[in-house]
Formats: sequence, C-alpha cells, structure tokens
Amino acid sequence: MSNHFHAHGKLLLTAEYFVLDGALALALPVRLGQSLDLRFTIYDLRLGGTASLHWRSLDEKGECWFEAKFDPENFDFSEATDPAIAERLQKILQEARKLNPTFLHGPDCQLPTANCQLDFPRLWGLGTSSTLIYLVAKWAEIDPFELSARTFGGSGYDIACAGADGPILYRLENGKPHFERCGFNPPFRNSLYFIYLGQKQDSREGIKNYRLRIAKSKIHFSNCGLGAQETVDKVSDLTKQFLAVQTLAEFEELIREHEAMVAETIGLQRAKSLFFNDFWGEVKSLGAWGGDFVLATSGRSVEETRRYFNEKGFEVFLPFDELVL
Repeated sequence: MSNHFHAHGKLLLTAEYFVLDGALALALPVRLGQSLDLRFTIYDLRLGGTASLHWRSLDEKGECWFEAKFDPENFDFSEATDPAIAERLQKILQEARKLNPTFLHGPDCQLPTANCQLDFPRLWGLGTSSTLIYLVAKWAEIDPFELSARTFGGSGYDIACAGADGPILYRLENGKPHFERCGFNPPFRNSLYFIYLGQKQDSREGIKNYRLRIAKSKIHFSNCGLGAQETVDKVSDLTKQFLAVQTLAEFEELIREHEAMVAETIGLQRAKSLFFNDFWGEVKSLGAWGGDFVLATSGRSVEETRRYFNEKGFEVFLPFDELVL
C-alpha cells in the first residue's frame, strides 16, 4: 500500500447549484490540492498499550494548524487542538471503517502518524474537505464518492476533480456520479483570471439555502418561466456552449446568461454588481456564491487587469494557466 496520496482542488465553472438536480457541469481540477503522508509504526494490540492514530493537519507553509490522536478501535479522540474538527474527522474515519472493516483494524494493525498538508491557504475554498475525503478513501481503499455521501454530501463534482488530471464534464444520473475528461482549452485562455474575494463560503450552507429557495417556490426552478427539466436542460446546454465557444466576446455573453439564471434562482446579486460594477470585462462566481474565487475576463493587458483588482483590495490574482490543471 502507498504511503503517499495526493488530491487536486477544484473549481466549478458552470451549473453551480443546478448540478445537484442533474444539470451537466464543467468542472476544473486545479494544480493546488492536498497530500497525505503516512509514517507507520507496528503495534501488537494483544499486548495492550496506548497505540493511536496520530493526525496532523498542515497548512501551505508546513505549519501544523490541527492535531489529534485517535483510538483505532472506535476513533475516539484525545489531545485534539480543536474538538469540532476532531469530531468531523472522527466521522470520516468511522464511515471509512464501515465501508472497509479492515481499515486500521486488527491485532497487528499498522498505525501511522498521518501528515495531511494543503498546497493552498485554508480559506481559499479550493476543496479542503473534498480533498480530505478523497485522500482518506484512497488510504482506506474505498469508493470516495460513497464516503463523501456518508459525510459531507453534495453533488460529488469536487470528488471527481480530486482524482482528475484535467477539466471534466460532470452530472448526476439517478443520484450517481458520471463524469468524463473533456478538452477545455479556449483560444482566449490568456484573458481569463481567478480572483479570491476573501470570504470562504460553506458549500453545505449554500446547498441548504438553494434547497430552501426551491422548496418555497410553487414551480420548481421558477426562474425565466421554465419548469424543472427545462431549466436543467438549459443549464446543460450552456455548459456545452462554454466548451465550444471560440471568442472572448461570446464567452462573456454566456457568463452573463448563466449568472442571470443563478442569481434569480438563489436570490443573490452577482459578484460583478457587488464589487466590480465598473470593470470592463465579465465576472463569474464559481461554486457557492458569496466569497470564494471568481473568474474574470479581460481583453486588456495582464498588468492593467491585475492593477484594477489590486486597487480594489483583492490581492490574490491568478492567471488561468497558473491555477487550472
């Protein structure tokens, strides 16, 4: 068994929220992610002792921001620097054990010090939870989608991104994930940039709010006067157009159309309206709206574009090829 695992982070370019109801989504794995390194010590539990799984979470600078020890029998924890985080990790480990009863179990089990290190700042919203789920699943030799469904939930596109080596088309069919590698290599990619808004969003809260909005509506997906299936089909068609478009102007038109559909459905203003109303290009939210990364388009120089966002107070500015795998 490997002692090292890596998972890619994610960005959702199209079908945010709608992907939960079967819309086709274009998802982008990113170069930054999370790694899990295991250092094993063999214990014979028949002899007693205090064998434990020692977990350490490290940030992008290699500094430990969470640490705990877990009993291998039931994953009770001790010496946790943050009990709430320890409880979430305990749940992941317990569900992994249910899916694979031999995981960290047996008279001569191998108990590691597990070092889990991020490549990006924790607040960036690039998949801290999804990469963790993927890493534990690979270690436990179980299906990462099943582990995700039993713990954090969601559409699963982020789990697919964790193991992908490039852009993917993703959809749920009868609740099951289906995805395939696709070619997203627009000729205007040098005019695309990612900007971090500075307020990490909770994807689970975003999904909850989306579901509440839909539940209160008399007609499922009431925006634009479309019914449920018509809306899913429209969003899926937009995703296909995002893949096929050849000019920056056409791409920007698709962004405006997509943003209008999502804004009306979830009842939130566009990021462009809130922060960048005087920007010459377009701005598109990615995933849960409100504070993680946005995609910006610009036909002007990278220097002028960077200066615009920096002067607005947004320092994290990444060209497309620096981030997307």
